Amino acid sequence: MQLCSVSMVQTVSRRLDSTPEPKLIITDECHHSTSNTYRRVYDKFPNALKLGFTATPVRLNSGGLGEVYQDLITSVSTRWLIDNHYLADYKYYSVKLADTSKLHVHAGDYKVDEIACLMQNKEIYGETVTQWERLAKGRKTIVYCASVEASKMTADEFSNAWYISYSLDGTTPKNERENVMRRFRNGEIQVLCNCDLFGEGLDVPDCECVVLLRPTQSLTLYIQQSMRSMRYMPDKTAIIIDHVGNCYLHGLPDDDRQWTLEPKKKQENTVKIRECPNCFAVYSPTLSKCPYCKYEAVKEVRHNNKKTIEIDLVEIKRQNDLKNTRLSDAVLDTWEDIVEFQKIKGYKFAWCIRYAAAHDILIPPKYSHMRRKIGV
Repeated sequence: MQLCSVSMVQTVSRRLDSTPEPKLIITDECHHSTSNTYRRVYDKFPNALKLGFTATPVRLNSGGLGEVYQDLITSVSTRWLIDNHYLADYKYYSVKLADTSKLHVHAGDYKVDEIACLMQNKEIYGETVTQWERLAKGRKTIVYCASVEASKMTADEFSNAWYISYSLDGTTPKNERENVMRRFRNGEIQVLCNCDLFGEGLDVPDCECVVLLRPTQSLTLYIQQSMRSMRYMPDKTAIIIDHVGNCYLHGLPDDDRQWTLEPKKKQENTVKIRECPNCFAVYSPTLSKCPYCKYEAVKEVRHNNKKTIEIDLVEIKRQNDLKNTRLSDAVLDTWEDIVEFQKIKGYKFAWCIRYAAAHDILIPPKYSHMRRKIGV
C-alpha cells in the first residue's frame, strides 16, 4: 500500500486519471498554486486537504493565494534567520544602469521584449564587470539577465576580462547544463550568467554574490534572485549588486513584510528607502541624516523611475544604522516606519500605538482594540 508519493506537479497534472485520490496534498513553492497546472490537480481532488510551503506567499498577477488556502501561518523573519545563522548576512549595492520608467506591464511584470531591448547595451555589460571587480572580485557569482542574448553577452564580457564565465538558459541541452553546474559547484567556473533559470531550488552555499540585470515587478522573483547568495556558510557575507533598481520597488531582502492571502494591491511606484542627493547612498527613511556623509535628509521617498548617471554603487545599510539612531533623531512618517524602529530597538509593541497616536499617524484598524485598551 502506497502511503506517500513525491512528484512534479507537471507530471501529476498529466496523469490525473491514473493518480490515486490523496487525503493530503503538500505543495512546495506554493506561490504557484493559483496557476492552471496546479489548479487542475486541486480541482481533480477537491476533498484533499491542502498544505503549502513558500518563502514568498504572493502571486505575480493580481490573484491571491486565498483562492486555494484558508489560513496563512507565518514563521520567523528573514532577519531572525540571518541572526541565527540559517542565512548569511549581506551587503546591498545599487545604482541603476537603465531607466525602467517607460516599460509596459503585462501579466503583472514588465514586458519581456521591452526589458530585453532595454538591457541589451554593451555599456551596461562593461559597467557590470567593472562594478563586480570593485565589489565582489574573486567571489563565486550568479548573474540574472533579462534575455538569453543579454546573458550570453554578459558572460562574454566577463570572459574578455579573463574571468571564467558561462551562460545558461532554457535552450541549453541538459547534458551541457549539468556539466556547467558541476564545474560551477566545483569552482571551475567563477561567474554563471543565466536567463530565468535559477530563481528557485538552486542550492550552492558557497555562491557569495548575485548581480541583478533583470528588472522585475514580481516581489517573489526579486526575493528569490537577490537572496540566492545568502545560503549560510560560517563567516560569509553575501554581496548583492542591483543594477536595475529592484530594491527601490521592493525594498531590501530582509524587510519585514506583511503577508496576506488576499489579492495583492496595485504595485506602488515608490518604496520607503532614502537616497542621499549628496553621495548617492541609499538607506532607511527613519534616519534624519545620511549615515555616510551626514547630509541632511530631504523629506521624500525615493522614486523608482529616477534616471541615474555613471557612478560607483554604494552600500545600502539599515539595521546597524537604526540601532545607533536615537529616537529624537529618527524620522518616522508612517506606521511601517514606527514598527520597523520598534522591532530594531526592542520596544514593546504598545509603544507603536502610543507614538502613532501622539504624532497623528494612521494606526491600522486591526489594532483598534489595543488602542482602546491602552487608552490613547
